[in-house]
Amino acid sequence: MKAIIPPKIILDPMIQNWLLEDLGRGDRTTGGLNLQGTGKAVWIVKEAGVIAGLPMAARVFQLLDEKLSFVPLATEGDKCEPGQKIAQIEGLLEALLMGERVALNIAMRLSGIATLTRQYIEIIADLPTQLVDTRKTTPGLRLLEKYATQLGGAVNHRMGLDDAVMIKDNHIQAAGGIETAIAKIRSSIPYPLTVEVETTNLEEVKEALSGGADLIMLDNMTLEQMQQAVQVIRERNNKTKIEASGNITLHNLRSVALTGVDYISTSATITRSTWLDLSMRIVEQ
Repeated sequence: MKAIIPPKIILDPMIQNWLLEDLGRGDRTTGGLNLQGTGKAVWIVKEAGVIAGLPMAARVFQLLDEKLSFVPLATEGDKCEPGQKIAQIEGLLEALLMGERVALNIAMRLSGIATLTRQYIEIIADLPTQLVDTRKTTPGLRLLEKYATQLGGAVNHRMGLDDAVMIKDNHIQAAGGIETAIAKIRSSIPYPLTVEVETTNLEEVKEALSGGADLIMLDNMTLEQMQQAVQVIRERNNKTKIEASGNITLHNLRSVALTGVDYISTSATITRSTWLDLSMRIVEQ
């Protein structure tokens, strides 16, 4: 699945806010230098990882200098090594210096997510189970963080509450039961939306099946419980998709996939990722 870069109408307002936060009333350092003319810079990778966010970084600079040239030397999703040049930039020196931090920040953040996601993906690459992200994202950055997980090889789960129905424990408690919750929601949602139910034991799995759930999540179950649940679901309705979730790590990921689930969802690829170290160097002015 190809990761889609958000269109400018969505991306530009986000970047403008980032620049406003960083520039404040103006760049005291760059402004004080009274720089004239253009310059060239390169971006360099300082540690091995998967590159993400170069198109967003380019827009940062281009909003400061519409004539600026940002040439990627690596493709989004590429694995890069320390010392490798990943971009060449030419434009107003003032724009290069004012945009440096914001542009690097977003690329480092997204590259870190893509890098960790790729590590998860490589563990189950030979299996049919797909890795899925979650809604545990940084407020304001969901669209881009989920873009980064896709570059790493994962599949996006719902982007927001309007994408699909996911009936979790608190919904079930509020509704008075799984089947009741499914029936009430089915009567009010558009046809294309799927209904997923979170379950924690075999009895809840059976209730979700009886209610006609399209997808059943096995939440924080042991491997033995998951194997039993998968068997029951496959026997009752082989069209029902199965998702495993809860405390998924690099160490147990493959074991969970081998239970036969269709999807494994985890927030770890975003919440536990670290930034990939990148730097910019002015090489000519």
